[in-house]
Amino acid sequence: MSDPKAMSLRFPDPDQRAVIAAAAKEAGMSMQEYILSAAYERATAVERRYLEAFRESMARSGEAFDAEPGASDPSPALRAAEQQAKAGLDQQKQGRAA
Repeated sequence: MSDPKAMSLRFPDPDQRAVIAAAAKEAGMSMQEYILSAAYERATAVERRYLEAFRESMARSGEAFDAEPGASDPSPALRAAEQQAKAGLDQQKQGRAA
């Protein structure tokens, strides 16, 4: 009976298997560990690149909003009305808490 945790390591190309086996031996790992660590490194490299691109995109978006005030930057009259409404809500909360 085979071990259910074992990974199937079948390679159609015997030369590819030999190269991977040699690299794993040189790294002091089993073939399974070597293949899994390589897959993990590749996945985390992709993740790092994605996050880097996302940060760059966020920076560009922020710069665009800073350069062109619009819906995200209300007029001074609207801003004053929002602040007055917030002050009224804060007073109501304080009145209930007392």
